Amino acid sequence: MTATVLGQQKIARPNALRGAGKAAAIDTAVPALLVEGVTKRFVVGRKRKPVVAISNVSLRLERGDIVGILGANGSGKSTLIRLVSGLLTLDSGRVSVFGFDIERDELEVKRLINRVSVDAAFFKKLSPMENLLFAARLYGLDVAGAKREAVAILGRLGIGEKRVGRPIEQMSRGMQQKVAIARALLTSPALLLLDEPTTGLDPRSKLDVQTFIEELRETHDASIVLTTHDLDEAERLCDSITVLAGGRTVVEDTPAGLIAAEARRMGRPATLHDVFMTHTGRSLDDDVEEGEADDIE
Repeated sequence: MTATVLGQQKIARPNALRGAGKAAAIDTAVPALLVEGVTKRFVVGRKRKPVVAISNVSLRLERGDIVGILGANGSGKSTLIRLVSGLLTLDSGRVSVFGFDIERDELEVKRLINRVSVDAAFFKKLSPMENLLFAARLYGLDVAGAKREAVAILGRLGIGEKRVGRPIEQMSRGMQQKVAIARALLTSPALLLLDEPTTGLDPRSKLDVQTFIEELRETHDASIVLTTHDLDEAERLCDSITVLAGGRTVVEDTPAGLIAAEARRMGRPATLHDVFMTHTGRSLDDDVEEGEADDIE
């Protein structure tokens, strides 16, 4: 990953929607995300040994970059995202967001991050606007300002004003995922965790979301962690990629660096698919069936 040269001053993240004094101070001299030697185990039965979902994983995300987390089902991708977001507790290791420890500085971290998952939950009887304004109130945002911002974000994602008043349950899977992204963006997160945001979307919706992620980094100064099964998406969007297998990091580098190393090894032009096969022993096209591995992840 190309490191971003940052100054030493501390700045308050701008957010016109927040109340005075609620924006957390961000130290631009530290990485957006630092994961150091993180391990997580799950107890799946009284007489069974704990399952290690994440084992001694470390990664670093510089401010304004996108890091991709690749791996087959059960590799630990979603577990890692949940650990970073504070939904799971660490067994060992440390995670910090812009210098704030996720355990010691829990409130500061929560103000800086938001998460979009492949199974985003909504109040299905409510409209996109009602869901977004509910989230705005939870974050203490000015409702009038949040409504204007919500209309702008939804519009950019292809959800016009005529649709924002319809119940979520009447919207397609792709439209619902766009609403989930809009809800996360409404809080102006400094660190955005995208857990398979385009999985199951039709090609047009997937392209819309990918384009929006690119623009999001430029216009909102967001640092992004992206898990995906789409290797072409990872190559397009990510500054660096970490590949997980069995809860461990098996390789990490820029997309170009990974492909170049694989081409040298193979003695012919390579792709990110070749990289994935070499380091995990499988193709994402032949991913594991839904089952126990997914329950763990």
